Amino acid sequence: MRLTWAQPEDLVPHELVQARAEGSGVDAIADRWSAAGGALDPVRGGATPDAASDELRALARELLVELDALVPPEPSGWPELRALLHGIPSPMSTPDASALRERVHGAWVGRSVGCLWGKPVEKIPRQGIEEILRATGRWPLADYFTAEGLPEDVAARWPWNRRSAVNSLVENIDGMPEDDDLNYPLLNLRVLETAGRGFTTDDTAQAWLADLPAGRTFTAERIAYRNLLDGYRPDEAARVRNPFREWIGALIRTDVYGWINPGDLAEAARMAWTDARLSHTRNGLWGAMWAAALTSASLVASSVDEVLDLAATVVPEGSDLAEAVAHGADLGRSALDDAAAIDALHDAYGHLHWVHTINNAATIAFAIARSGGDIARGVPLAVITGWDTDSAGATVGSVFGGLTGFDRLPRRLIEPLHNRIATSLPGLDGVEIDDLARRTAALIPAR
Repeated sequence: MRLTWAQPEDLVPHELVQARAEGSGVDAIADRWSAAGGALDPVRGGATPDAASDELRALARELLVELDALVPPEPSGWPELRALLHGIPSPMSTPDASALRERVHGAWVGRSVGCLWGKPVEKIPRQGIEEILRATGRWPLADYFTAEGLPEDVAARWPWNRRSAVNSLVENIDGMPEDDDLNYPLLNLRVLETAGRGFTTDDTAQAWLADLPAGRTFTAERIAYRNLLDGYRPDEAARVRNPFREWIGALIRTDVYGWINPGDLAEAARMAWTDARLSHTRNGLWGAMWAAALTSASLVASSVDEVLDLAATVVPEGSDLAEAVAHGADLGRSALDDAAAIDALHDAYGHLHWVHTINNAATIAFAIARSGGDIARGVPLAVITGWDTDSAGATVGSVFGGLTGFDRLPRRLIEPLHNRIATSLPGLDGVEIDDLARRTAALIPAR
């Protein structure tokens, strides 16, 4: 049996890529691995088709331990990391309680809409997305995807994301289908309701083990889950045999921390750090902080540019993530047409895995900056760029929903959701979105 994202022989090639990105010299380790017959090119889907020999797997475990010793140190706590961040504004004034609830409601709905929009084509490259849309008469993208009129050869060349055709094409949508981009915000809302604003990384880990099915975790989250079951502490789990520690998983989890801290970017980032450190480091961790700052800013800002400028303050200066979000925003504001701007994104970040934080964060910043404040413009830009289409779409949609509020979102996008979200989390399947908004708003402290 092949288990995606967990086999040692699959992790080594990814770890070699990650270690080199962190500046570690790993050529000797790579040579030992290659000489033994190990693959050096990471498998884009996460698992090689055939199981490795016992000897190769034993070597993979040995090399992963050596590679773990090369992982760069990080600030050990939030105060140390906070000291590296400059320019975060003091907590900003917020709309009145009624307007804030409206914007939180819009944010939950916007996240759902954006995720659903990109869900059918997750992992399909941009050329495949465009071919599907042209073949179905829907280019440029302006509505949910459809299979109606899709020629068989195009469908065979670019198959829909697994499990998506039955619930995320426009002819099949009946509520928001389950997705990890919604599972984590749902789970984190429950953690906040039970453990409070002072929740710890241990609380997040316990919530995963209690309520999050292991099969609904991927990449870094699956590795952290494995490490927790293997007896590692929550503050250790991100750094043990985890080559996915700078991928997008933490970024998709943290919107709710911004929603309950409108205009308080530092506190939103602190909560995101508390959650994300369970599974991620460096750019993966900072991406989670940035996403929480985006959603925090969206509830108090008046423009997309203001949101982007505020959120950038929680990212360490000079980091790869800071450069990526700045580059994405610059492309969004540039005079290049959409295709040329997306070409530039792929020129800069096309070497990264399709679920890495850096390329997807650049895409999110690009789509927000170019959108003109319109969700029906911004989310399609995030989707047609390719890479992690449902995750990028979800974050972009969340920002627009927070900026505009529920009442200003297009009805044609909202109505298919039927005000409900499917999930495998116990006690939450079919939860009503307006109820989630009320529960979220109840956690916002009075200021």
